[in-house]
Amino acid sequence: MSKSTILRGTLLLTGATFLSKFLGMIYTIPFESLVGASGAKLYGLAYGPYTIFLSLSTVGIPLAVSKFVSKYNSLGDYKTSIQMYKLALRFMLVTGIVAFLIMFLGADLLAKLYIPKEAVGITESDVSMVLKMLSFALLIIPIMSITRGFFQGNESMGPTSISQIVEQIVRIGFLLVAVLLIIKVYNGSTTLAIGFATFSAFIGAIASGIVLIWYWKKRKPYIDRQLNQQVTTYKLSTRMMFNELFRYAGPFVIVGLAIPLYQQIDAITFERTMISIGLTSSSYIDNAFSTINFYGHKLVMIPITLATGMSLASLPTLTKSFVEKNREQLFKQINQSLQVVLLLVIPAVLGMSVLSSEVWGAFYGLDKYINLNASLLGWYAPVALFFGLFSVTASILQSISQQNYAIISLIAGLLLKGLLNIPFMHLFEAKGAIIATLIASFVTVLLNIMRIKLAIQFSLRQITKRTILIGIFTAIMVLVVLLSKWVLQFWISYTDGRLASIAILTVSVLAGASVYLWLSYVSTLLEHVLGSRIGFIDRLFKRKRA
Repeated sequence: MSKSTILRGTLLLTGATFLSKFLGMIYTIPFESLVGASGAKLYGLAYGPYTIFLSLSTVGIPLAVSKFVSKYNSLGDYKTSIQMYKLALRFMLVTGIVAFLIMFLGADLLAKLYIPKEAVGITESDVSMVLKMLSFALLIIPIMSITRGFFQGNESMGPTSISQIVEQIVRIGFLLVAVLLIIKVYNGSTTLAIGFATFSAFIGAIASGIVLIWYWKKRKPYIDRQLNQQVTTYKLSTRMMFNELFRYAGPFVIVGLAIPLYQQIDAITFERTMISIGLTSSSYIDNAFSTINFYGHKLVMIPITLATGMSLASLPTLTKSFVEKNREQLFKQINQSLQVVLLLVIPAVLGMSVLSSEVWGAFYGLDKYINLNASLLGWYAPVALFFGLFSVTASILQSISQQNYAIISLIAGLLLKGLLNIPFMHLFEAKGAIIATLIASFVTVLLNIMRIKLAIQFSLRQITKRTILIGIFTAIMVLVVLLSKWVLQFWISYTDGRLASIAILTVSVLAGASVYLWLSYVSTLLEHVLGSRIGFIDRLFKRKRA
């Protein structure tokens, strides 16, 4: 496969992932106006265990299948690739059914874990019902994911990209229509509305599956031609194939589990701790939890989606450089992968922190909890940086055959989060849960980076120097943003309403982003980190490269 094909496929997949995440953030605007904080809390409580069950039921196998198929196709053994796909498909069918049964039958037990006896508002039966409705998606998504992995292994990113977007559009469309009808037309309960909102995952999966079936029928003649032209066959046993598959799968599931496991610690401890320190208002608890677990989380995940997608684009060739012991190329790829995240995410999350009131006002409007929600968003935004860095460093560890260490670092981070969560909430109330996540995720990333350094004698000098430069440019950007807000306050304030928040946000972001990008460009920081990807800017300003 040519380099341009790899880049095109990676960009297509990255673009589809970003669009999917963006749609997943935008729909929260009407969703919030319909169900509020209590609805989001209930929704988040259900999605936490669902994400974990989904990760465990697939155990990273879809991406591992992609790697397996790509390997044996390159060796000319297409029959082994097809055989692996069929075996994985049957395996995913079984694990999906098992995960569904555990989540459906264990819904009551999970609900008891989340809702303390002294809680007011959301009940155990509410959580149990929503968990059961969401569990049906586990019957389809694992099978669908395997098919996506097979297409990706065959260097075909279109099926994954299109099915991913269709799934999100159908899911969100069903969700919003169902919630609107139940709440506004039939005057139903928020619990019933959230139940159907979670059931939308099942509907979206069906739509995605239909797209994948269409692509399969379309590509089937090409796959048959490959099989007929096959010369080499490795004749691997089922046991040998599964052994190789699970070796690939392990590291992928780690990245998928990291965020939901952090959120599960909050789901179990948050309400109990808030009540224990005297904050018994269900509205206050629901607003704080929904900001951390759902509304705020959706907002802060947007900056890291594009950055990590661009960063991971350079990782497929990293393993090759490691195997060939090409240290210069290996170090260059690692540096670029980490620096792309730092370059794009640091200004994004700090900008969101200083504009948290305007961001919240623009997306979710103003209510009596605006100060609480905006404050929590401001604290939570920097967490996105470490979630993004964990994803990239875990992938780097896999590429240099140190994938087991990513498990150790994740466990260390989760233990630290668990130890700090309750004491920090006693000290700082709701912000304590965010600070605990911030510290724990930072330690996890630090452990991963130190392991990379020790394993291959990787120098941190270049990253340190450029991080300092990024920090200086970000500080200047923040000053520009604050100055913009100060000037605008003579005419409008975010407290004037959603349109005022949007206006302040637009002006401040454009001013700050322009200054940051200009400084990064004229200092050649953009060129060194992004390389040829800024060629269009060079042509715009007619600058010749050295």
